[in-house]
Amino acid sequence: MHAMIQLQHISLQRGAKFLLNETDLNIFPGQKLGIIGPNGSGKSSLFKLLLGELASDTGTCELPRHWRIAHMAQELKHIQRTALESVLDGDTELRRLEAELAAAQARDEGEQVAKIFAELERIQAYSAPARAQQLLKGLGFAPGDDERPVSDFSGGWRIRLNLAKALMCPSDLLLLDEPTNHLDLDATYWLEQWLKRYSGTLLVISHDRDFLDNLVEGIVSLEGGKLISYSGNYSGYERQRAERLAQQQASFEKQQARKAEIEDFVRRFRAKATKARQAQSRLKELERMEEIAPAHVDSPFTFRFPCSDKLSSPLANLSQASLGYPDAPVLSEVNLSIVPDTRIGLLGPNGAGKSTLIKTLAGTLELLAGERHYGEHFSLGYFAQHQLEALDLKASAALHIQRLTPSAREQEIRNFLGSFGFQGDRAFEPITHFSGGEKARLALAIIAWQKPNVLLLDEPTNHLDLEVRHALTLALQEFEGAVIVVSHDRHLLRNTVDEFVLVAKGRVEPFDGTLDDYHRWLLAEKQQTGQSTPGQREAPIVDKKAQRQQAAAQREKLKPLTNRLKTLERDMEKCQKQLAQLESELADPDIYDSSEAERLKQLLLRQGETQQALDALEEEWLEVSETLEATQAGDA
Repeated sequence: MHAMIQLQHISLQRGAKFLLNETDLNIFPGQKLGIIGPNGSGKSSLFKLLLGELASDTGTCELPRHWRIAHMAQELKHIQRTALESVLDGDTELRRLEAELAAAQARDEGEQVAKIFAELERIQAYSAPARAQQLLKGLGFAPGDDERPVSDFSGGWRIRLNLAKALMCPSDLLLLDEPTNHLDLDATYWLEQWLKRYSGTLLVISHDRDFLDNLVEGIVSLEGGKLISYSGNYSGYERQRAERLAQQQASFEKQQARKAEIEDFVRRFRAKATKARQAQSRLKELERMEEIAPAHVDSPFTFRFPCSDKLSSPLANLSQASLGYPDAPVLSEVNLSIVPDTRIGLLGPNGAGKSTLIKTLAGTLELLAGERHYGEHFSLGYFAQHQLEALDLKASAALHIQRLTPSAREQEIRNFLGSFGFQGDRAFEPITHFSGGEKARLALAIIAWQKPNVLLLDEPTNHLDLEVRHALTLALQEFEGAVIVVSHDRHLLRNTVDEFVLVAKGRVEPFDGTLDDYHRWLLAEKQQTGQSTPGQREAPIVDKKAQRQQAAAQREKLKPLTNRLKTLERDMEKCQKQLAQLESELADPDIYDSSEAERLKQLLLRQGETQQALDALEEEWLEVSETLEATQAGDA
């Protein structure tokens, strides 16, 4: 027996469908691998095979005999044990020795008791409660939660307990099935760091590409019943797949169209980006998306979010608002204006009020004080987990849409639902047996059908696989209305929002930085709260007059840069109008008549020159923005 995992000629059949078909895989000790593939492709069945819960139809599955295996249970048990005791149950050796000790003490076997105490010392049993507390804290549980019974917690929090239990178990092989699904961004950061330090072999099923990029050294992709290994992280897999698919001529046109869509979004983003550091970070991300576009060209998901024809500005507005519940206010003095091109990612620690803010904007939570106004043409698309629970399980996906628009033709509904991956008869089956991912896709489809102009999305990627997340990212990029999103999916955030807003310490304020800056802010906050005591920091005495003089001097110093930015923005707008006019002329079929050859040549020449001029202006705009920001930071 080799000290590695060997799968040879493995086949797994579910009904008439082969999940795995005569496939091989070798996994070496200490490897960290991401397991990917569409929902229903057999990822969880592969884990059951490794755990011995499932027998293969053909082939052999061999694991080193001495290996201890830990895995994250998916079932949610309503037990009365406390959260802390439940997590400690993850260390099965600890629990076995505790039971043996109690039995030996009851029989008054002094020598055996001493022997068991030595064993408990060896496994560091005395530090186990403290280690379990650290896991609970890292995964976002509040002080005092450790003494609450498991049955007190909601489904998502019980899944976090299952994760803590798996991490508590000393193991040589750790199997995690979508561990970030019910985590917020803070807990995702923490888990990532914990797993980087894990010394055993890690197999993780995940649809979070940043999580995979930062953690794994190889990808195992379930493709057509085979386990295909790729070296590197998820981005490496995408590049390798893009190169392979790019060689297939049949998909070339579709790739180019997708690439053109992203390039267009880059142009639009650059034209209105207001914060240089975020702009630079965002443009790098978008350039990466252009590169890997071909990797997703065969995706079955091609949905869009059409925007309502009518827009008003602002679409929604909160003024001096207090948010929360009568007996538990959460946020105060909130001022937020949502206009058609608003694209905000909400950041903030767990429980700070991000969902409270979303619910208040959606109108499902009344204000405690202040004002909330909606524009004349405000049209809301709201996604939260409770939307999935509100779906009619007896109705089909098609019936959900038909109820919204009784006059809609069946073929129109078929085509629309097909873009969300509900092909053929699947669109007309009752959704009773739909997976979490299918229900989430249907909830998004219902939103898209209603053509909103404001999208409020609270953790929209839970349950969605990588291809659907990619399609959602593209759909949000193309959406012409406002977007406010809470998500632990960093790739989605980086590629769909222009600005971040920090919800913390009872306030809602702009966050002028990247996601990496936010991670540093989080670490600093945790350090500070761990070290400081109430009353330790006193407010500095401020000389208001000196402050005003300093601000005026800085404005004067920055004037040449701000003036240059305004000039550049005017010139960019002029170029964009000229390009739009040229594109309109080039869209006229008559221009391609042979008699118009000279005019066509001139138009194409002017289009190229104008695009070149716009690119140069955009580059200078970014440079000036960076200089401006660096000067401001230096003076701060």
